[in-house]
Amino acid sequence: MANNEANEVRRMDDSDLDQEINEAYRALFTLRFQHASRQLENVRELRNARKRIARLRTIRRERQLQAAETEE
Repeated sequence: MANNEANEVRRMDDSDLDQEINEAYRALFTLRFQHASRQLENVRELRNARKRIARLRTIRRERQLQAAETEE
């Protein structure tokens, strides 16, 4: 499942990817707030949100490295 999501993200352009990263951080903030106020029922959502952010940032970094490689 994660591989399919990564492939979908790789098809996005850079602006969409940055927007998706911002939305993922907002979702993580909301989940943390819900967890602190004991409203979060599924604690695993926190882990999934962190993994999603890591996946998105990894793909963005891959693009940065690829762009730097083509400049040289």
